[in-house]
Amino acid sequence: MHTETRAQGKVGPFPENIAGALAYCTFIPAILFLVLAPYNKNRFVRFHSIQCLLLLGAGILFAIALKLASVVLFIIPVLGPLLVLLVSMVVALAIVVIWLVLVVKAFQGEMFKLPLLGDFAAQQVGEP
Repeated sequence: MHTETRAQGKVGPFPENIAGALAYCTFIPAILFLVLAPYNKNRFVRFHSIQCLLLLGAGILFAIALKLASVVLFIIPVLGPLLVLLVSMVVALAIVVIWLVLVVKAFQGEMFKLPLLGDFAAQQVGEP
């Protein structure tokens, strides 16, 4: 996880940090910020919007993998369902913690990069 520059200006009616934090509130603001004119030109808002969408995609892929693993684990009579429940709870808690960290870091005006997703988002924004 890597932190970079701070947001300082305004974009549209919002300060950059508020728009960056709003990008993490479901996928709808992230898509809107990538499409609408004043926001899609701002590097900070674009970075957080792209990282939000990449995180959503990774979460969906992880949920599919967890569902496939749970089908196999349900074959084990008692331990299988308990293991699936435990893993699901740990994954859900991890996703909530990552989401909260990203919202807080964006609100603080930092370009906080997740290990793989953040580097790809920075590439798409035009950072080296």
